[in-house]
This record gives sequence, C-alpha cells and structure tokens, in this order.
Amino acid sequence: MTVNDPFARLPEAAAFAVTSTSVADGAAWPLEQWSSGVPGGKDLSPQLSWSGAPEGTRSYAVTVYDPDAPTGSGFWHWAVADIPATVAELPEGAGDATGSGLPEGAFQLPNDARVPHYLGAAPPAGHGPHRYFVVVHALAVASIGVPADATPAVLGFTMAGHILGRAVLTATAETLS
Repeated sequence: MTVNDPFARLPEAAAFAVTSTSVADGAAWPLEQWSSGVPGGKDLSPQLSWSGAPEGTRSYAVTVYDPDAPTGSGFWHWAVADIPATVAELPEGAGDATGSGLPEGAFQLPNDARVPHYLGAAPPAGHGPHRYFVVVHALAVASIGVPADATPAVLGFTMAGHILGRAVLTATAETLS
C-alpha cells in the first residue's frame, strides 16, 4: 500500500518553486542519486534551486523522504536544517559526508540509517516503484533549534509550527531484480 500524500496531515503551507538539474519532477532518479550500495550508485545529493518563498522566510530546511519504504514509517534519506534565508540553491553533492556544499550555519541530521549525509535510493527488489519527496521548507525562524543528532522526524515535528511554505519535487526509483 502506498501513501497518497505524506503532507496531507501537516498544516497548510504556501507553495513555492523548487527545480533541479539532477532530476525532473516526476522522473526517475539518475543512478548518481542512488545509494552507493547499488552498483553505480554514488549517494550524490541532488542539485536544488528554489524561488518564490513566502515573505517572512528566515531560514530553510531540506528533506528527502520515501513514504513507500517497507518500514511502516517510510524512510528519511536526507535532512538539512538552518539554511540561511539568503540561500536559494544547493549544489549537487552538497550532502556529502562533510556537508562541504552546504552554506555556513546549515547542518545535516542523521537519516534513518543514522548517517548525517544524503543516502541515495535503494528500494527493495520487486517492491514496486518508490516516491522520493524532495522538499524545501520555508521557515519563520532563523534557527529551528534541534540538536545536530536529532532525527528527521524530530526536525519535522519541530518545524510544523514554523512552516510558511513548502516546495516539493518528487523523484522515483524502482529495483526490478
């Protein structure tokens, strides 16, 4: 069973635009964005650019979430907090193990594999297509105030009352055999 919309239970938020030179909305992840545990995968975080965030945005957070993972709770692949409001782009690969492409002040939280960097797609073979929601959250606070070792779920819970806008790009992946 797939979840229709992982944001349906969250507070309403203004929409703004996010694009990527790495993947088009609705398209399959290129192999570079797959897990390094998959032949040819590189755990390379996607390039992201956004515009049109609501007035009053003081920072951003970026998350990548697979609601179709066979866990009962989905799988968080990447979470970045405290991106300054003056930033409107992350380069491809920004989510490496050192966060080398992240702006000053931003930090990566451990994903569901408990590593603080982007972890690419790796849906189980034969499980069907998975959706990966790449989301830029516009926040009304300059710092979300979560510790660097918090989970993406704690980040989401803490952000809920501060989200002004949400820009969503959806990528897909499927392992056939």
